Amino acid sequence: MSNKRFHNLPHLDLAGHYQFVTFRTHDSIDDYLKKIAQETTDPRRRQYRIDQHLDHSSDGAYLHGEVLTYLRDYLLEQHGKLYDLVCFSIMPNHVHILFNQKRNLSATLKIIKGSTAHTINAILNRKGTFWESSYYDKAIRNEDHFVQTYEYIKNNPLKAELEAERFVSVYE
Repeated sequence: MSNKRFHNLPHLDLAGHYQFVTFRTHDSIDDYLKKIAQETTDPRRRQYRIDQHLDHSSDGAYLHGEVLTYLRDYLLEQHGKLYDLVCFSIMPNHVHILFNQKRNLSATLKIIKGSTAHTINAILNRKGTFWESSYYDKAIRNEDHFVQTYEYIKNNPLKAELEAERFVSVYE
């Protein structure tokens, strides 16, 4: 029997499962994030460090004002269509979302990112890639994990000293 540790286990991607997903703007990626992403530490710890950096970075921080309103409305409009929404937080350069899957996870993220990138670029009068192609996902394993994830998403804007309306819930 081998003591080899597996860091790249397959994702749980099944309709009817709750998923916690984080995706970020393309311009939020800097050398520090690239370095963290290459580490072979525990994926949860690595993602926590990435989130902490993003919370305090101004790189790619486009999600304010009209863009924030547009993205919030878009994510709410997809409730019942792409997913059964629980909650989300829109941070200045990344988004956390908790939902119950209705379809393939990568297809869902492709629709969200593809549908919003063009409009956001138009609002900002910019061109080019808007969203980073990758995303972090974590299947919710049990009720405690669900509550912990919900509270994390709810409190993320407050911990970063941002306005509370960045958090939206259809759960409460």
